[in-house]
Parts: sequence; C-alpha cells; structure tokens
Amino acid sequence: MRVFVTGATGFIGSAVVKELLNAGHQVTGLVRTKQSAQALAGMGVRMHIGSIEDVDSLRKGAADAEGAIHTAFFHQITHMSLPTRLRVMLGGSPSGIVSRFTQAAVEADKRAIETLGNALIGNDRAIVTAFPTMALSPGRMATEEDAPDPNSVGGGRASSEAATLALASIGVRSSVVRLPPMVHDRQKQGLATRMIEIARKKGASVYVGNGSNRWAAIHRLDAARLFRLALENGSAGARYHAVAEEAIPVRNIAEVISIRLELPAASKSSVEAAKLFSWLTPFIEADNPVSSQLTQERLRWRPTQPCIISDLENAE
Repeated sequence: MRVFVTGATGFIGSAVVKELLNAGHQVTGLVRTKQSAQALAGMGVRMHIGSIEDVDSLRKGAADAEGAIHTAFFHQITHMSLPTRLRVMLGGSPSGIVSRFTQAAVEADKRAIETLGNALIGNDRAIVTAFPTMALSPGRMATEEDAPDPNSVGGGRASSEAATLALASIGVRSSVVRLPPMVHDRQKQGLATRMIEIARKKGASVYVGNGSNRWAAIHRLDAARLFRLALENGSAGARYHAVAEEAIPVRNIAEVISIRLELPAASKSSVEAAKLFSWLTPFIEADNPVSSQLTQERLRWRPTQPCIISDLENAE
C-alpha cells in the first residue's frame, strides 16, 4: 500500500514509518524542511515538503496514496507558520497565549484531517489519525465506545476525532488511534519526561495530592504496530486504544523518577503544583485510566514491548 504519513520524523510518526516499511508498504512522509528529512534519509521513504497548515501540500501528498496516517500536531509554537505564531502571540492578552495556541493547533489539525480525507475518497482508501486519551471523561475506565468529553483536560481536541469519523460517511475508511499520556521508550516517556525535567530543576519528584490519579501507557513500537493494523484492517468509523498499561498511579511514576534521580518524592497541592508545571498542571493531576480490551479483540493486537517503569528505570 502507498501510505502518506504526517509527522513522519516525530517520536511516534518515525516509529510508524519503520513499521510500515517493515510490513512492505511504500511510504511518503510529510516533513517541514529538507533538514528535518535527514532522519529518514536512506530508508527508502519518499519525502514531501510541507506542513499541516498547507492544505494544497497535504492534498497533493495524499492524492496518490492508498491510505494516510496522521500523527502530526502542533506541540510547540515553532511548528506553526509565522502568521499563525504572530496571531497567537499578539492576538490578545499575554494570559491568553496558551488558549490561543491550543485553538490554533486544533483548527489546523481539524482542517488537515478534512483535507486528507477528501483527497482519499474512493476505492476503500483509509485514514488513521492520532487522538489523546486525555480528551475522555476522567475518573473512570474509558473504553473505545466512549465519545470525547469536551470538559476533560484534552477535550478541546474533540472536533478532530469528530472530523475523522465523519469521513466514513463519504466513503473513506477512517479510524482513530487514541494515545495515552505516556507513549514511551528509553529515550522519552511522554508526560513522565516532563516530570523528570521539573524534578531536575526543582530538586524533587512531584505528584499532586496523594498521587492516586492514574495514567495509561504504551510503548511507541506497540503504538506504531496498532496504527498499521488500523490502516490495513480497521473498520470505518472505529476508535482504537493504544494502551498496554491501563491505570498506573502517578505517585508510582514520581517515586521511580525520585529513585533514578536520587531526589525525594514530594506531594504538592494543586496550587503548589501550578507554580511548577504551569499550564500542564491540569494534565499532571488528571485521572485518565483507559482500557484497550476491545481494540485487542477487534484487531488481534497485543502489546509486547517493555512497560513504562522498565523504560524509566533504564532510560538513556
């Protein structure tokens, strides 16, 4: 299958590219610059220069593909075009920068999904998009049947999932792979990496309250395999959960970090944590347990890679 991949040089996207190549697919990767393409040089990947804001580029990239996997998202303001950056930085009060950034990122994501989907209409072509589990209702075990919760910490991205699933109505075999807050290997561990960064700066590994809030986790190679299976065999309008470990107390993560860094683990109130984690605080204290039982049954997918604790203990 000829597959167009956005975010092809990213942490998850690069693993997806390798998984596709190993399965015999032909891959075209969206990259912002020729310099960023060096990470995929020599792998037999066709490079397509552009960005998720450039709808003409996206349309051309997907037009010749038999399927697409969309993993790109604006996680940093430097990923945005200059006009978008200026709108975010100068479009209102400084206190609103985070909300303007999030809105611009979500708008670009939704527009990219719609553009890719419309370019793939016909001949049972497929698109698989990435979506965060933190957009689901907190405090209970989330399943694949649950719709996003607009009031959750990640609920602002609900329109992206809706845009993906709506493509099934126009003949595109569209599906969503939901990713937990800890997508990991020995080099990166998602939100746990941010906890490590703060611990090094502040001299303590911090959790909020009693640290009983839970996060799910998946190794990035297991996640990459699920993206491939969803592309090859996924049902139109389906949601899949890339989750190996359903509910790890954040205190456990903080304690492993404290041992590794030889620093104390410390409980902080929400107010105290906000001074350390800033806008990330609602995510750090979110309770986000997630099941993948239905995904494993429907796509015959089983996680096989190391767990998050192992990768934290043996981090490079």
